[in-house]
Amino acid sequence: MAQKQLLLGDEAVALGALHAGLSGVYAYPGTPSTEITEFIQAHPLTAGRKVHCAWSVNEKTAMEAALGMSFAGKRSIVCMKHVGMNVCADPFMGSATVGANGGLVIVSCDDPSMHSSQNEQDSRFWGTFALVPVFEPSSQQEAYDMMRIAFDYSESRGIPVLMRLTTRLSHSRAAVECIDDADAVPQNELKLPVNERQWCTLPVCARVRYSQLVKDYALFEQDAVASPFNRLEDGPDKSLGIIACGLGYNYLMENYPGGCPFPVLKISRYPFPKELILRLSGMCKRILVIEEGQPMLEERMRGIFSSGVTVLGRLDGTLPRTGELSPDCVREALGLPALKQHPASKVIAPRPPALCQGCGHRDLFTALNNVMKDYPQGRAFSDIGCYTLGWLPPFEAIQTCVEMGASVTMAQGAAYSGLWPSVAVIGDSTFTHSGMTGLLDAVNEKADVTICISDNLTTGMTGGQDSAGTGRLEAICAAMGVDPAHIRTFEPLPKNYAEMEKVLREEIEYHGVSVIISRRECLQTLKRHIKK
Repeated sequence: MAQKQLLLGDEAVALGALHAGLSGVYAYPGTPSTEITEFIQAHPLTAGRKVHCAWSVNEKTAMEAALGMSFAGKRSIVCMKHVGMNVCADPFMGSATVGANGGLVIVSCDDPSMHSSQNEQDSRFWGTFALVPVFEPSSQQEAYDMMRIAFDYSESRGIPVLMRLTTRLSHSRAAVECIDDADAVPQNELKLPVNERQWCTLPVCARVRYSQLVKDYALFEQDAVASPFNRLEDGPDKSLGIIACGLGYNYLMENYPGGCPFPVLKISRYPFPKELILRLSGMCKRILVIEEGQPMLEERMRGIFSSGVTVLGRLDGTLPRTGELSPDCVREALGLPALKQHPASKVIAPRPPALCQGCGHRDLFTALNNVMKDYPQGRAFSDIGCYTLGWLPPFEAIQTCVEMGASVTMAQGAAYSGLWPSVAVIGDSTFTHSGMTGLLDAVNEKADVTICISDNLTTGMTGGQDSAGTGRLEAICAAMGVDPAHIRTFEPLPKNYAEMEKVLREEIEYHGVSVIISRRECLQTLKRHIKK
């Protein structure tokens, strides 16, 4: 029986996966993808069907575990934000080579405009790079519907499928028509691959598989042309043709609620359907490309048209080159008059992000700043997490932030160059995600670094998910070879500043690898625990 639910785009993906016979979700929390896994964790079907839903240590381990579930014939999804694709790139590229047995869908949520990210990336490039199909829903309803089709397609073609969402779709709600939980597709039975040889990437096997993958990619394009998610809609005004990809189609139709007067090619599935694009170019000699993220399709199109076709979009300035699209900037590109702004938009001032009052990171930075005043040549290298806000006033305690795990290894490289003191600040979840290998390098090189693990006992930046290293950080550091005498712990509180500063000074003066664990529970998770 059909029913309607008000769902975030992330929740539509999650429910679509559960209703399509999901056996496991594997993920590391990262905005704007976190709610996919959280929805699955809280859903009754998950417990009833024993769907795997524990957080992974990082995106690489998540991808590998999901691939193992696919090998066993079960359906699985891997969820991450766009930069997580960089972390799981090795197994993701390998998955294209070995293929899929049980349906395997990789969901990447991009963050154009960098609302909570260190860069802009367009995950569609990964599909082209790996030669795998890509689905890009234009609405919450499509996000839900696509999951069943993506799983079926993955199994029928024996290939992983990449699904790309963006922040506005992930974090906005709409009514979604879905089936009842009781009608969900049964989970797959255990079934091993028919050809297990293709699952070994020794060159003798991989060469055969890659040749087949190249041939299959032509089939993927034919399937994209025939897909109901890609369609060419005619219009009476042939002075302009429009290609609208994913969420860009929604932005276009918001400006034409009564119907677009121009021919429109809606694209929500890749490889990009060249046949449909050529058909549109036969109707219109000026084509506007509306795509969220980078001008991937626009660049590719310039190589397939004759000189008589003009391509408009992000490359020529018709649409902004950076940041996320909006109905307003699409409206301007279409030459429509601007809509009247709400007066509130002129009086509401933006508020920069800040650490919560009473947060343990604040006390660590206060103590660290007091100590570093005595070492004006020293620098503190930071990492990804709430504590990255220590770069902002009033603390200005850290000097760098590049990507997950970089604090430890950048501090090591700077120390080798002669910079002293060289301090790294990293969170507990980030440490287990990507910092442990850097610590092992530092130990092996006997680097002169002081590593501060700001342990708030959770993955705080994304809402308080479990942290893989909780209760184990000292043991992990000792196992990696750090001298236990230089694994120090304190509780970051104003009353402990004298002790904190003493420990920081002693470990900075120690010329070797030292680890200081600043441990106090995140205030937000503490409030929840008290409430429970």
